[in-house]
Amino acid sequence: MLETRVADLLEAPDAKLVIERAQAILADEAQRRKSFREWLRDDIKAEFINGEVIMHSPVKRRHLDATSNLLTLLRVYVHLYDLGAVDAEKALVGLTRNDYEPDICFWNSETASSFEDDQMEHPAPDLVVEILSKSTTGRDRATSVEEIKFEDYAAHGVREYWIIDPVRKSVEQYQLDEPTMAFASVAALYLNDTLKALTISGFEIPVQAIFDKKTNLDTLQALLKKSA
Repeated sequence: MLETRVADLLEAPDAKLVIERAQAILADEAQRRKSFREWLRDDIKAEFINGEVIMHSPVKRRHLDATSNLLTLLRVYVHLYDLGAVDAEKALVGLTRNDYEPDICFWNSETASSFEDDQMEHPAPDLVVEILSKSTTGRDRATSVEEIKFEDYAAHGVREYWIIDPVRKSVEQYQLDEPTMAFASVAALYLNDTLKALTISGFEIPVQAIFDKKTNLDTLQALLKKSA
């Protein structure tokens, strides 16, 4: 927890020197983050994480299909019931230190109502979805980058987090534990399971709808029929 980390630092005899050095590093990092945002374009997928620009390579078809399938269902459902906003990939999420472009984000209606047409930076979403690719499996998932995202999203109040693996056709679902501001595992879901959102009231789909075109269409039709 944050309080424990602060207490540990303050016990060190050189705490003041460490803090001053950290402040200098963070000030320089803030300037580089400003330059990153000025450089970032619509045709570039990149993130600014702990002072580094992380470029993203093009992804494989299964990644694109999973993103598109889930995005369609989430966006249609959220719009039907006027629950907020759903965006994909190029919605820049600006947290205290880092800038992310999650694969899919959902914001509740209260937050979404404050969005403006010219807005580029967005606050922490209620739900973040990341779709794993070969590159992220090796870099983000197993190394510090994914750990940073996992901790950072939770620390900034993201209430729900899904990690989707299009190779294994699985979904890891996490929920924010508010007392610790850390994610707690809710479920590991597979093709025969049902995914029930915790932050989007009533949203419930077969996991297979994320990976199979026909199931996706059937699920979409069911959502539309239910709202009729």
